[in-house]
Amino acid sequence: MNRVSTYIRQSLQDYYSPQELKTLTMMLCCDVLGFEAIDVYLGKDINLSESKQCELENILARMQKNEPIQYVLGTAMFCGMPFDVAPGVLIPRPETEELVDLIVRENPGSSHILDMGTGSGCIAISLSKKLPEAKVTAWDISDEALVIARRNNGKLQATVMFEQQDILSYHSDSEAVFDVIVSNPPYITDSERQEMDANVLEWEPAQALFVPDDDPLRFYRRIALLGRKLLRTEGKLYFEINRVYGNETVLMLEETGYKGIRVLKDQFGNTRIVTAYR
Repeated sequence: MNRVSTYIRQSLQDYYSPQELKTLTMMLCCDVLGFEAIDVYLGKDINLSESKQCELENILARMQKNEPIQYVLGTAMFCGMPFDVAPGVLIPRPETEELVDLIVRENPGSSHILDMGTGSGCIAISLSKKLPEAKVTAWDISDEALVIARRNNGKLQATVMFEQQDILSYHSDSEAVFDVIVSNPPYITDSERQEMDANVLEWEPAQALFVPDDDPLRFYRRIALLGRKLLRTEGKLYFEINRVYGNETVLMLEETGYKGIRVLKDQFGNTRIVTAYR
């Protein structure tokens, strides 16, 4: 390997696994320093300008403090598109792309979709781009998240309508208008914190991650109840869930009156998606 990539690996080897190091080194070399991937692979001798060397040092210092690379770069890829991200929103995960793809496959003619707890807007905006005829609405309680989501909406030329709403306190008197409701709400219990990496715990927003141990389905239960009012007959509900609570989520949906409930695994073999009909 060339000197730059070796230096990156040596600077970060105490903080990341070998596989993560390989990916991060390539990202820094190509996305930040502007190298061609083939030059990195072939170990081409590359010299950095003083400004690039300074930029790299600053990035490495931030990463040594466990700051996620996506926050350092200000961008995360999701469904093939670059989304602006910052510590006020969760970093999009690959398993959530599977949720988007499932909705697109199963709802090609849906006219109105609601994303509850949109964060960076990655789900809503991706659905808007993939289902251009659909009207997509997205909610979040966070001012900071909505600023980022609206910025992504403009940058990616999507047509999502964003609203500030608190799912837990929202009450609807309107008639059912949505064909699909999707949500990837907070679902990690407080007791699971000890199992999480520092780059998540110390940087990603706790409000978007955690629920109390004694009420792990807090958001799912509330969204399911709202769905009974907001979804049209035969409208569909899509959840990304905590893999530990698949059975409990199914039981809750049955008790709330949903039918056709399915539990699906993600690419890593974990129970991750639950779908149901109103």
